[in-house]
Amino acid sequence: MKRNLVGDRNAQLFVRFRVLFNSRFYYPVLAILFLDLGLSAEQYTLLNFVWAITIVVAEVPSGVLADRIGRRPLVIAASAFMVAEMLVLAAAPQNGGLLLFLFCLLNRMLSGLAEALASGADESLAFDALAAEGRQGEWPNVLARLMRWQATGMVVAMLVGSAVYDPALMSRAAMLIGLPLQFDLSTTLRFPIYINLLTAACVLLISLRMVEPARPDPHSMPSTRDAIRSVADTARWIAGNPLVLFVIIGGLLIDSVIRVFLTFASAYYRMIDLPEASFGLIGASLAGIGILVSPLARQLVLTGSLLRTYALLALVALFGLGGVALDVVHWGVVFTLPLAAAIAAVGFAVSHYLNLAVESRHRATVLSFKGLAFNLGYGFASLLFAMALRAYRDTGSAHEGLAGALGLLPVWLGFTAAVLMWVFRRHRKTLLIQA
Repeated sequence: MKRNLVGDRNAQLFVRFRVLFNSRFYYPVLAILFLDLGLSAEQYTLLNFVWAITIVVAEVPSGVLADRIGRRPLVIAASAFMVAEMLVLAAAPQNGGLLLFLFCLLNRMLSGLAEALASGADESLAFDALAAEGRQGEWPNVLARLMRWQATGMVVAMLVGSAVYDPALMSRAAMLIGLPLQFDLSTTLRFPIYINLLTAACVLLISLRMVEPARPDPHSMPSTRDAIRSVADTARWIAGNPLVLFVIIGGLLIDSVIRVFLTFASAYYRMIDLPEASFGLIGASLAGIGILVSPLARQLVLTGSLLRTYALLALVALFGLGGVALDVVHWGVVFTLPLAAAIAAVGFAVSHYLNLAVESRHRATVLSFKGLAFNLGYGFASLLFAMALRAYRDTGSAHEGLAGALGLLPVWLGFTAAVLMWVFRRHRKTLLIQA
């Protein structure tokens, strides 16, 4: 007899929701999309700063709200915000000056709100439904299925998004099927947005089908004041724990500079004269790096100290960023491989060390705080990058401005890594622990 349980329903819908929510068809052309719309490089960077800060500001209140009114309303709201963000971007006037910037600003704020509202709420809906049926042991199977489908979804989004963005490729495709159409960039730049608008509508329909599992004890939910006090207590505990503090700060320093580069990756590919149609292949290859890096990262954290692990990952990131700064035509893309490997390994290492160092009763709050810190670090790095872009743009061309700003990324990482080591020099023995 076929089961018709809430746990099965929510688990299946959770996988579909997460795959479609994260498979953004504009990701392989993210930077050049905003630049081709008419934004400057520094405006685009400031928008990324706003996106990150929106997530930081909304993360904790959304978590408290989820505890008070349930997870399903937040997942539905996140889906609605995703639809809204894509509608705003689809309607943004190309080369519209201040009006274009305001449209894109609204898009980034809606996107940040969608990320913050969905963060953890979708997962909680699926896990809590299984737990309510005594089936929490099936959760690893759900995660394994999610990883497979997410990898597939990301590859499809990367390949399709970059292909439909290329006007020459779309014109040739139209001729092959007998349509005498010629596309230009002003038309094709919105194709990834339109496809993503369709997936956003699917995400909304999926969220409406999810079911809120019954709470075992509605009166056990923390009050807003208790939730805020818990966050403050966790922040004080982290500040007083040098090991955990080093794990978070060291991780975000490496992660933030690589993420800044990745948000400009498509602009960098164009700068080194790669065709737009290749961006999806590159993005899909970089996404697959994580699969290869995972066993190597596991071996690294299990056989070496925390200090050695972070030092090695920082050196790999410095090598990649230094290579990118050389502005090598075509072959410069090779230097993106160590960057993809480093950011994947950093995520693995941070998760490993935090789960090792934090007690179970504090783990969820500490991991949430880590997410806040990483987004704040990315926002700050984006702000500095925008300032560098503006400074270089005032003394040269847009190409020279981007090349100059990218050249500062390895300098920034080297400087902050040195400062981090100086600050934690008294705790060297603590950081030389075996994982």
